[in-house]
Amino acid sequence: MSDARLLAADAVEAHVRAFFTGHSVEVVDYDLGPERREAVPDLRVLVVAPGPRSDNWAYVTAGCWASVQEHGHGLEFVMTAHVRDHWFVELMAMIAFYHCGGHQLALEHSMPIGEPWIPGSACDHLLISLPYLHGPDLEHCPLPGGHARILWTLPVTAAEIDFRRRHGHEALEQLFDEARIIPTDPYRASVA
Repeated sequence: MSDARLLAADAVEAHVRAFFTGHSVEVVDYDLGPERREAVPDLRVLVVAPGPRSDNWAYVTAGCWASVQEHGHGLEFVMTAHVRDHWFVELMAMIAFYHCGGHQLALEHSMPIGEPWIPGSACDHLLISLPYLHGPDLEHCPLPGGHARILWTLPVTAAEIDFRRRHGHEALEQLFDEARIIPTDPYRASVA
């Protein structure tokens, strides 16, 4: 790992630990394998246990910013889930590879998962959104030589993605608010 990448990943980890003070944070070094490793070398997924700030699990990437930042600005991603499961670590690695492997995710983008978020869930896509469950204090992460935005990867349904394409991101978020979805509920009904 280069010094710059190490400093950036360490800064993301320190930011996440400070935000989630009082929570246990596990660092999972994730090797994407020989054909994908170059896209996000030395990827880490930070697994944050429930605690005083949130009663859910949070999974946060560390390594995306260092792989594809431009002029000191880049992204990392957070997913919030109801349980601790290695599948969510793998899903975060998939998001990191998708983003750094040429697709360059951004706010209001989406990506297919290729299968349900968990078995039995209608959610099979991820919507890149502001981290509403955690707020701007997690979102804005200062780094040596720049800054990362930590954006939320919200599991959504294909119908919700179709609705967003037709009516816009804001209209979909308004449906979520009106339906008062529980974003960590894998079995929630589609709002579209």
